[in-house]
Amino acid sequence: MAQLASAMTEAPTITVDAEMTGANLSAQLVRFDIPAPTDTLVATAPHYQINMCLTPRPLNARACYRQRWGPNRFERLGDIFMVPPGEHLQFRGGSGRQLSIVCQIEPDVIAAIIGHEPRWSDAQLAATLDITNARIRALLFRLTEEVRYPGFAGDAMFAHLGGELAIELARFYLEKEEQPAVGGLAGWRLRLIDERLSDDPAAPSLRELAQHCNMSVRQLTRGFKVSRGCSIGDYVEQRRMETAKRMLVQGESVKTIAFAMGFSSPSSFTYAFRRAVGTSPSQFRQRQTRGLQSA
Repeated sequence: MAQLASAMTEAPTITVDAEMTGANLSAQLVRFDIPAPTDTLVATAPHYQINMCLTPRPLNARACYRQRWGPNRFERLGDIFMVPPGEHLQFRGGSGRQLSIVCQIEPDVIAAIIGHEPRWSDAQLAATLDITNARIRALLFRLTEEVRYPGFAGDAMFAHLGGELAIELARFYLEKEEQPAVGGLAGWRLRLIDERLSDDPAAPSLRELAQHCNMSVRQLTRGFKVSRGCSIGDYVEQRRMETAKRMLVQGESVKTIAFAMGFSSPSSFTYAFRRAVGTSPSQFRQRQTRGLQSA
């Protein structure tokens, strides 16, 4: 997997709970026990590395392609990120425990789909740090289940899912390559939106966010789509579900979370959570806390 160099005195404990390997794809369920705030450099092997956090990431998780951007530009790290082959990613974040699925894909597979060797621009690299694509998310959840509970013809299913994932990552690259280079939101506006979503789990209206950014709703929705590659509504919902997952792992009741997030009832929150995450809040808490506590 990746090579780690950390500025911490207490290094994180990394445990692989389950693993599957195919011709062009490997996938691991990995537990991270991070005892102190981190400042860690990850240098990938010559593979694409995709990481989806199944529990909340530590607070203030951010990352920087240091060799490309210099030491001062850190972007928010979403629950799905990808590091292209040969890139160096520096992580910063708080302490905590998390469970992730970590996949590695051979670069030749994606290059063959695209038709040439990808050359990742700064804008494309920034997009890799918070992948909001619903199809990629769904495939990673299916791979998680296959690795955790291998079924009949598991090797064939694993190869099939790996092929689909490679296609979706190639499409992701091409979509970001074709995306307009101008028209996005300024970095300070994106930070204001992230700060609002961190401060209050209740969903903001578009009008509130537009006023927060000192622009019209129309400008906000168009600019956000260019900057983040998804609608602002989808992004808000994703961030709210990240908050919900964090509260569930911390032991908050479904009722408390539902009303804190502005839902009219626990059942409406449960419906929204199941639609976004693929499982009920109670099942999510049981599964993830069991995964974090297992030896």
